[in-house]
Amino acid sequence: MSRSITRIAAILGTVAVSASLLAACGDSAGGDSDSLLGAIESGNVTLGTKFDQPGLGLREPDGSMTGLDIDVATYVVNSIAAENGWEEPTIDWRETPSAQRETLIQNGEVDLIAATYSINPGRSESVNFGGPYLLTHQALLVQESNSEISGLDDLDGKILCSVTGSTPAQKVKEALPSVQLQEYDTYSSCTEALRQGNVDALTTDATILNGYSAQSPGNFRVVELEQDGEPFTNEYYGIGLAKDDTEGTDAIDTALEAMFDDGSYDQFISDNLGEGDAITPGTPGDLSFLDE
Repeated sequence: MSRSITRIAAILGTVAVSASLLAACGDSAGGDSDSLLGAIESGNVTLGTKFDQPGLGLREPDGSMTGLDIDVATYVVNSIAAENGWEEPTIDWRETPSAQRETLIQNGEVDLIAATYSINPGRSESVNFGGPYLLTHQALLVQESNSEISGLDDLDGKILCSVTGSTPAQKVKEALPSVQLQEYDTYSSCTEALRQGNVDALTTDATILNGYSAQSPGNFRVVELEQDGEPFTNEYYGIGLAKDDTEGTDAIDTALEAMFDDGSYDQFISDNLGEGDAITPGTPGDLSFLDE
């Protein structure tokens, strides 16, 4: 009996040591498979973006993806791969509505999100951000024929549309309590409601609104929002990834700096947003605005 017990103990000990060695080999070979770098090295990444924002993140009728966020995210993952001597990964695009972005990252359903993703203190508690790569400001989209709305105060008593989970409409509501909020799942739904006259204005970032205005020439116009002579808000676009993935965050910032330095960013802006009105390049790694 004692020999059998000894033999079993020896076998269990061998299995435990083997498992430890395998785990160690896995860690040294590929890193944490749940990290951004681990996903890129594996050769396949899932990137989150918007599917309905012209010039930023748009799924075309043929299934291809176009827009500034698409170009930026693609550049970032390919740059990280090249920096580490890996093959460029295969990219799967995942639609990430505003209200679902943090959840999708936390659940590991996407490796990163570039989706007009404004960095703010609340979101930074749930996810990490690389960037920012762009600074824009909040604005309004109204019908071209609407001459009544030319600024913030003109929204008094009006119906204002934005998307669920986005902050711009709430900021207007705080400044002007008489505003009636109407929220939809997507900006394209808001745009259609505006086209039909069911809402008076749509509010979000100027970059997004310029895209919709350009898509429907003669139907809409963009109204800049100011308060006390200053832009109503500053919206810093970043790339969201898993909380505490410091290595991945640093790699994103390095890739974004390279994007600025080699002229790719200017080309992306020109290709997708034309003159790029209301756009200022961001400073990757500088999140000091969160303390303002």
